[in-house]
Amino acid sequence: MDSKRDLLAIDDFTPEELRSIIQWGIAAKQDDGLFDEFMPLHGMTIGSIYEKPSTRTRVSFEVGIDKLGGNPLTLLKGDIQLGKSESIEDTAAVLSRYLGAITYRCFAHSDVELLANGSSVPVINALSDLHHPCQAAADMMTILENFDDVSEVKVAWVGDGNNVLHDLMLGAAALGMKMYYAVPKGFEPNEDVVNRARILANDSGGEIKLTHDPIEAVKDANVIYTDVFISMGEEHMKDKMKAFDNFQVNEELVAHADHDYIFMHCLPAHRGEEVTDGVIDSSNSVVFDQAENRMWAQMSVMTFLIHPVAWEAFSELH
Repeated sequence: MDSKRDLLAIDDFTPEELRSIIQWGIAAKQDDGLFDEFMPLHGMTIGSIYEKPSTRTRVSFEVGIDKLGGNPLTLLKGDIQLGKSESIEDTAAVLSRYLGAITYRCFAHSDVELLANGSSVPVINALSDLHHPCQAAADMMTILENFDDVSEVKVAWVGDGNNVLHDLMLGAAALGMKMYYAVPKGFEPNEDVVNRARILANDSGGEIKLTHDPIEAVKDANVIYTDVFISMGEEHMKDKMKAFDNFQVNEELVAHADHDYIFMHCLPAHRGEEVTDGVIDSSNSVVFDQAENRMWAQMSVMTFLIHPVAWEAFSELH
């Protein structure tokens, strides 16, 4: 039996696997009648553990699992003894006896690593403080839907050096894009993640560049991406907002981008803080396509990890 694989960060997939997974998601999205008969998770229950509340993650996983013929089981923080009266590893070993895979939306990345180490079924990181690979898969899918040659695409991030940026950077580097990220001084992304992205970019012909000037990042950009400045769990850090005074994505800033740029945001958005209504509601905005793509990209990821034979069979037909 092949050893199981997990998705804890987007670079757990090779660049070739990532591109194929994204293309699979695009093909599945375009095939209206596919899931009348294609049910690779039939007879399986997929468990999803949530330490943090969620709209897009929970709904996209539950609906996606159902479309794939599986049964979604949602476990909220208070529903199980994870890390309380039972260790994470023991919980993982128990859940592995019931479930076909486990998704985990958590605070500490070390916890999803422990869960994966203790599990005999695939574990998917549905968000941690360090990585958000499912979001990156949807992001890459959205970019590939909008640009034929991603090697010519410049992605500009304006905001905090957070978990969303980490996997966006890794995904863009893997696929050969130019990635400019503008963050305030003192809010740079994790250096280990940046180094991993630089290695990927060197291999793919992409580019990774740090700046503290949003205009430099956005100049001639094809994609502009931002996220909330204060993430979930940081609500007590109100003073943090002062560092982002010049980092709002507004009409003045996006005027420096390519005229056909797309605007992306992982949502939920704090309108009037990191982005104006004029930008997020503009014809350049693809934020709701991006939100929908969470489901399609995750369906591809789940099939790839849980039932690779079915994933490959679908790939050969499309």
